[in-house]
Amino acid sequence: MPITPSTPEEMALRYEALRRHFESGATRAYAARRDALKSLGKALREHETEVLEAMHVDMRKPTFEAYMSELGLVHAEIRNTLKHLKEWMRPERVSTPLALQVAESFIHRAPLGVVLIIGPWNYPAQLILAPLIGAIAAGNCALVKPSNEAPRTAAVIERILTKVFDPGHVSVVQGPGSAVGPQLIERFRFDHIFFTGSPSVGKKVAAMAAPTLTPVTLELGGKSPAIVDRHADVDTAARRIAWAKYFNAGQTCISPDHALVHEAVMEAFLVAFAKYVKHFFGNDPQQSLHFARIINDKRFAVLSSYLEQGTVRLGGKCDAADRYIAPTVLTGVPLDSPVMQAEVFGPILPVVPWKEKEEVLAIVRRNPFPLSAYIFTNDRATELFFVERVAFGGGCVNHCMLHFGNEALPFGGIGTSGQGHYHGRHSFERFSHAKGIVRSSLLIDPGVQYPPYSRMKERVLRWVLG
Repeated sequence: MPITPSTPEEMALRYEALRRHFESGATRAYAARRDALKSLGKALREHETEVLEAMHVDMRKPTFEAYMSELGLVHAEIRNTLKHLKEWMRPERVSTPLALQVAESFIHRAPLGVVLIIGPWNYPAQLILAPLIGAIAAGNCALVKPSNEAPRTAAVIERILTKVFDPGHVSVVQGPGSAVGPQLIERFRFDHIFFTGSPSVGKKVAAMAAPTLTPVTLELGGKSPAIVDRHADVDTAARRIAWAKYFNAGQTCISPDHALVHEAVMEAFLVAFAKYVKHFFGNDPQQSLHFARIINDKRFAVLSSYLEQGTVRLGGKCDAADRYIAPTVLTGVPLDSPVMQAEVFGPILPVVPWKEKEEVLAIVRRNPFPLSAYIFTNDRATELFFVERVAFGGGCVNHCMLHFGNEALPFGGIGTSGQGHYHGRHSFERFSHAKGIVRSSLLIDPGVQYPPYSRMKERVLRWVLG
């Protein structure tokens, strides 16, 4: 179902409406923010079936996975934000040094203005709505650009947002990102850009924003390792890595990209892994109602080419007409092969053995700054070694992907996997400007800071400042 792209004239009208609405002050009050979030949550409940069906049409996403990773997380984000919003909005008192007395100091968090949110296709609802919640909570107006690659979901999201929000508060533009993105970023002055997508496109977004010094948040990706130590519970590691790897057919930015398994438990891991894939999806995963499809033919072609770069230990079946690639495990994969250099972003798991921990570091550093890392071990020293020595955005010990679902944790990348964090309070702060304020007393006005200066005033100054 093709989407009608927004025209330049429509983009201009929507941007101008957002700017006027923000400058009116209508989004600043606590009640306005609260009511907008409640209305969004209510509308998502009312249109739940429509959203889930749209995602199934776009990529055969199982309903359970879609609710768990999309709408369920959005509802949790709304609940958490509503619970804490008044507290987050309240000016934060901080200490005031002796040199600035008599006074009080506080941090006032103000909305940024008009923000642009650009979402990806793999989680086309959640990765639009989660940052939007933060933007609304912080008192901003937002222009939203859903992914053109998930057209049915993009259309549903537009209908919901149009129903819920005044067009001056939240508005939607549609069309191919390669065309719409430059028209928006280079033509209009946004106060913040929030982009979720690939590192290659993220670089382009940052470059387009640079001439106007528009701040950006980049939620990107990378080659996220699952590290299985010889002291791990191998059966549990295999089950949890298999679940995470094949969730949404591997099209998840925090999916385990490859498994680095200690040679002492390599064979046991592979046997257990195959057992759980069969348990999850049956003898023929193509017939399973619980396994998604590849988003488009282009991605299918890239992924299917990876199957030639190692020994197929499990899976390997492809069906271009169905955009189906079976849950697959590759062994004997050269480290310089494309599947070990590019983010896989599909249901193919290279499994690489290691003996010494330094080998793991060397492999990870070939593609630095993974978005996530997963460490499976019962040895605390090994856990600490990898947590400290591997540079990654966030992750788990003895599980995968769970950190994304905790609103109390900041989510974001490092280096090439992203810039900036969000979720929960971190989202509110991402879309706010922290103003430092000192309020001085009018009753007492020490004269030491005023000219003319004297040796006595200097002695007082040195005593106060040290």
